[in-house]
Amino acid sequence: MVRLPTPPGERPEQTERLTTPPGEQPSQTDAPVEPEPTYTATATVDEQGIVTGWSEGARRLLGYMSSEVVGRPVAGLLADDAGETARRAAAGQERVSGTVALRHRDGHTQELELLAHRRTPDGERAEWLVVCAVAGMPRIPGDEALGEWAFTQSPSILAVFDADLRLVRANAGMERTLFLGEAQMRGLHLPDIAPHPASSEAERRMRLVLETGEPQYMEAYISPTGVSSELGWPASLTPLRAPDGRVRAVCLAGHYRSEEHLARQRTGMLNDAGARIGTTLDVTHTAQELADAAVPRLADFAAVDLLDLPPDGGEPHHAPSQGPVTMSRAAARSVLEGTTESLAAAGETIVYPAHSPPAECLAAGRGALYEMTDSAIARWAAQDPEAAWIREYGTHSVMVVPLRARGITLGLALFSRQRRRESFGPDDLLLAEELTARAAVSIHNARRYSRARTSTMALQRSLLPQKLPVQAALEIASRYLPAGARAGVGGDWFDVIPLSGARVALVVGDVVGHGIRASATMGRLRTAVRTLADVDLPPDELLTRLDDLIIHLSADEGSTDPADESAGGIGTTCLYAVYDPVSRRCTLARAGHPPPAVVTPDGSVYFLDVPAGPPLGLGGLPFETIETELPEGSLLALYTDGLLEARDHDIDEALDKMFAALARPAPSLDTICDRVLTALLTRRPEDDIALLIARTRGLHADRVAAWDLASDPAIVARARRHATDQLTAWGLDDAAFITELVVSELVTNAIRYGQPPIQLRLIHENSTLICEVSDSSSTTPHLRRARTFDEGGRGLLLVAQLAKRWGTRHATIGKTIWAEQSLTGP
Repeated sequence: MVRLPTPPGERPEQTERLTTPPGEQPSQTDAPVEPEPTYTATATVDEQGIVTGWSEGARRLLGYMSSEVVGRPVAGLLADDAGETARRAAAGQERVSGTVALRHRDGHTQELELLAHRRTPDGERAEWLVVCAVAGMPRIPGDEALGEWAFTQSPSILAVFDADLRLVRANAGMERTLFLGEAQMRGLHLPDIAPHPASSEAERRMRLVLETGEPQYMEAYISPTGVSSELGWPASLTPLRAPDGRVRAVCLAGHYRSEEHLARQRTGMLNDAGARIGTTLDVTHTAQELADAAVPRLADFAAVDLLDLPPDGGEPHHAPSQGPVTMSRAAARSVLEGTTESLAAAGETIVYPAHSPPAECLAAGRGALYEMTDSAIARWAAQDPEAAWIREYGTHSVMVVPLRARGITLGLALFSRQRRRESFGPDDLLLAEELTARAAVSIHNARRYSRARTSTMALQRSLLPQKLPVQAALEIASRYLPAGARAGVGGDWFDVIPLSGARVALVVGDVVGHGIRASATMGRLRTAVRTLADVDLPPDELLTRLDDLIIHLSADEGSTDPADESAGGIGTTCLYAVYDPVSRRCTLARAGHPPPAVVTPDGSVYFLDVPAGPPLGLGGLPFETIETELPEGSLLALYTDGLLEARDHDIDEALDKMFAALARPAPSLDTICDRVLTALLTRRPEDDIALLIARTRGLHADRVAAWDLASDPAIVARARRHATDQLTAWGLDDAAFITELVVSELVTNAIRYGQPPIQLRLIHENSTLICEVSDSSSTTPHLRRARTFDEGGRGLLLVAQLAKRWGTRHATIGKTIWAEQSLTGP
């Protein structure tokens, strides 16, 4: 008789055993036979079916000596067609088991349960190890007693609940864990035995076991206080079936966790804390991360208190060993809803009395464990009303650990237990010190970063325009957003610079890098742009001069690497535009900067095709200027690249959003600025953003008057008359005296030192009167001190004294000398 071997993982069908020990003939008498102890028979067979090994147990089982079997085919030991059947069952398998009929040496057949493993002992040749356990009569009477002993004395927690989920059996492990005897628990539901939300969850899962017949595994654990979600013993719930297959009860098994397992759990907690603590550069958030990491895995309540920073912005001083200690509550966490133990909310002040455990901890600079029987706890609770939570909530163990980083005491962390019966131990203190050390380093870094960021922000805001200048050519609104915390403040800037002839210059730039160095570089470049703009350089020439300046700055700092943030501004981008309200034309040039967007009065949106020059500081490459006409009421949007670099959308999507936000009508430019930022930003930007939006205005012909003049000294009187007549037409007779003097001096200088053609132009811009005289000479006039008896040389000095400001601007051919006077008084 041969049975097919059972596939791995399934239990073989039970067969009837021989009533006599294997290899022996039935006794002819009724005399009792001394039971034979259990032994194991083993043999090895190679891939070709040749026996290569034969144990003493195999000899006892089948009667063959090793010399009679080793080296011969195993088929000789198999009865009937068992060899072919076994060969087919073993094909492609690593393990097979089943009932096989074997021939004994005396000729009779035995059906034995065999287990065979395929192995490669030398790493090259494979063989099969065949084993068989041969059982004698049981030496210990009473199998039922053995099962009872195993249940009651198992080190694991074992409990049986009937179909009504009432406890019917509990072993000694269950009794020890819950501090209750089996008689006290019998007939009760688990939530009645150990009240806890997780107990109700365990009972719900036991009901699933009864309904589905499938085992359940608990994420919660059985602990001395019942079933909790943290420390304790992992539990499994398995069905107990009757012979008819129906589930009649549920077995709850709690598996003991060794010290090694607890050590692994602590290591895992530290690893988790390493990923959870210090994710931001925010002090309060980091403190809360420490409290969240500790509760409920380490403590039932945790609070983090920080020493206040001194007024000079330095590091906190060491806590005094005498006198009370004043701190700020940074974070708290409890297993109780609402963290009711903490009487102080986040940000409120905490004062710890002298010689209280927190004060002693800060003075000593090391952590400490306290029980409720310690005099220090009793004294603290008596002195400090805010320590009433210790007794009110049944706290039985307290742990205080200082927050120290780089030799500086930053504050302390307070941990307590009230629900869990285990007191804190040395391992818990070590774990808490590891957690607080990680948090302290993050808090220290966050404070250092916060101080550096505050200084950088203060520097940058002092370098940006505090308010936009008053001018009539453009209506302007602006926004500046610093980068998020991790990136740090960058070097983006913008500026609005009034120029001569009622013109206005708009500037937007972006310095490479972040931090104080980038802000300082930005300040230097902004000052340089204003200086060059005052000289009235055209945009392309201004960028060329700025490019040379950055090259000199980087050379002074000893770096020519664009990746070096300290390289004096190498890689800076800039857009410079000049708008003239008289001609309504805008002249622009850019150095590696994004092009400006224009919205026409009819709602069309497009980019100005400004040639993209190289970033500043590379040297040797030209910049190009374009000039375009902007109808009155057009919008001109200048921005830095941080506006379009959000992670949650690509550049095309960002451009579409920006165009849509710019095109929609709005009551003010401030509304448009806010709309653009809202459309493009869903979180704190990772790079600085500067946004400048201007609406063009025009100076109409009735506000501008121009006359071409002959190069003849006699024409000066006619020029004065033209000016006074125009002032009368504008209703500015009060300005006639000063205007006559200015016109007389500027026209005289153009006739004497310049070249024809000569033109006089007056511009009335709100509260300012501008007088301009142009000629085709490129010589630049300058002030000089006239001697006592000199007949000339005082003209420009008079102009400088009478005008609010004056200057010279050069064109492709010739120059213009201009002077502005205020019409609102001194």
